[in-house]
Order: sequence, then structure tokens, then C-alpha cells
Amino acid sequence: MTDQNQDPISDPSELPDINVSEDGDIADHRRPLLRAARLGGIGVAVLTVISLMVWGSVRDIEGIWGVLIGAAIGGGFVLATVGVVLLTANTTPQNTLIVILGSWILKIVVVLVTLGVLKGFDFYDSTALGVTIIFAMVVGLATETLGILRTTTTNVG
Repeated sequence: MTDQNQDPISDPSELPDINVSEDGDIADHRRPLLRAARLGGIGVAVLTVISLMVWGSVRDIEGIWGVLIGAAIGGGFVLATVGVVLLTANTTPQNTLIVILGSWILKIVVVLVTLGVLKGFDFYDSTALGVTIIFAMVVGLATETLGILRTTTTNVG
């Protein structure tokens, strides 16, 4: 006796393709990174707008400059890592690791030199700069992490 609630599919072509979702091919191993980059960029952009409103109203043009520089440093630092991983996505894991470590050292040097040069200027608010760098890094990392965790991919192995 057949269960009346089951609806057998007579034509397999009517089944959805399990390798394709609304936002692309789930077999593409770069999907989580692409989504992380997109969400990280959006998160840093939203934070920048909110910070511009807050620090602009509190510290005027110096606060605005502090936010813009801080968002560029903090957001760029975090988003650059995703970019480097995407650039090396089709290489060996060893090459990817070497490039990531090298880029991380380069980013540290660039940030330290940039902050050292900025130390001699007073056109920006240092508190707005510091707070924005920290929040941009946290927001960028959090949104990238959510993007990676919430992306569906196939895993065969």
C-alpha cells in the first residue's frame, strides 16, 4: 500500500540543482571568501558612516579626518587579508600561507609607518582615529566571519 501523502517525482529534471543557490555555484571554493569580502566591506562602510556622524558632530572636521583615516587603516587591514587569500585561492596551501604571512608583516609595517607619519600632524582627532581603527577591525572581522559561516558550500572528501 502506498502512502497517500508522498508525491513521487516522475521526472528527475524537475529536481532543483543542488550545486547552485540563489547567490551562485556552491561548489566554488572561493564563495565564502567572496561573501566575506562583500559583507566586510559593507560592515566597514556602515561603521564609517555612523562614525562620521558621531565624531563629526562631537569633534568637527578633525573628527571627520580621524574617522576617515581610521576606517581606511582598520578596514583596509582586515579586508586586505581576504583579498590576499582570494588571490592565492588557486595555489598550494603552502604558497597561500607564505603569502598571507608576508602580507601580514607588510601590513603591520605599513600601519606603523602611517601612524608614525600621522603623529606629527594635528589635522585629525587622535581619539576618533583610534576608536575607529579598533571598531573597523572588529566590525570587519565579525562581518567576514558571519559571511564565511553562513555560506553554503559543497564538501566532498
